[in-house]
Amino acid sequence: MGDVLAGIHATWEFDTDSVLIRFERGIRTPRLLQSLRERRVPHAALSSVTLTPGKRGTVVLRAVPRPGADPLLEVAAGQLKDGYDPYRLVLPAERGTLAAYYADEMRALLGPDAAEPAERFLVAAPEAPMQFKAYDGRAGFDGERVSFRWFWTGASTAKWKAGDQTFPVAELGGVEWRSPEAIDGYLRLLPRRPEGTAPVPGPVSCLHMNADTGAGAGAEPVTGPGADPAQDATGPVVAESVRSARADQDPAAVVFGLGYGPVHESLPFAAAVLESVRRKQPAHAAPAAVLPRPGRRDPADIAERIHHLGELHRAGLVTDDEFSAKKAQLLAEL
Repeated sequence: MGDVLAGIHATWEFDTDSVLIRFERGIRTPRLLQSLRERRVPHAALSSVTLTPGKRGTVVLRAVPRPGADPLLEVAAGQLKDGYDPYRLVLPAERGTLAAYYADEMRALLGPDAAEPAERFLVAAPEAPMQFKAYDGRAGFDGERVSFRWFWTGASTAKWKAGDQTFPVAELGGVEWRSPEAIDGYLRLLPRRPEGTAPVPGPVSCLHMNADTGAGAGAEPVTGPGADPAQDATGPVVAESVRSARADQDPAAVVFGLGYGPVHESLPFAAAVLESVRRKQPAHAAPAAVLPRPGRRDPADIAERIHHLGELHRAGLVTDDEFSAKKAQLLAEL
């Protein structure tokens, strides 16, 4: 096609085998999209193309990726709000006819496997090196190793005793990310289990993150399309006792808090790690992540988080409404 379709926050450039999506850097563009800058999406990575009415006199052109084609969406696992979806192009309603033309053109280029999950990632992940600041530590990734460096102001005693952590990608089996909007948002690293061995009995890695307006809570991240950790012989299997492990006590994890680990930093980081993990695994392996079961929180931990929340409130970093709502959520966990 070779044409360009400019919308709100993004521009799509159509090629014979792919679509190049460039995101604007303006202050109104969601920060996740700004951080992604641009993404080339092969037609082979798409399952369908939709055109629907939008809000306030707009239409929405959306390219729907195949499951397993994009590491970013695999990690997000349905937790992204519409405004953060990198596959949506919002246009004024008067451009609806033009959008319909391009939607038809793209549909005609979809491959014969469009309805099937992708066997490998077809969309490139953000590139390393990357780092971001979580509530209890700083996470870094150089392309081969993930590192956690604890903060004395936020890390638990268990993490201080364990010391700073480094995880070679070759030893990981998956990545689990939960929205920073959740009270227990985190990024978790899962250990790799060699084929034919028993499930890993030890704790898994987590990276706890803080609140951000870019993601919705409640979804359960799974890093492999259709993966069943109980049946996958090569993927990680998390023991029952490990599933209930708290991320703030896991030395392979960091926790998010208000202002720490926002979506636009933590999600691309998780996607980059997942892509590297998948690249180093056998082709038939499908790593999956299992969320820890929710349990009653330690009152001392709740008190510590409320104290920290109060400090942010006094510093003017949290509004009265945000303070009251978050405090109520924390107290509800007791």
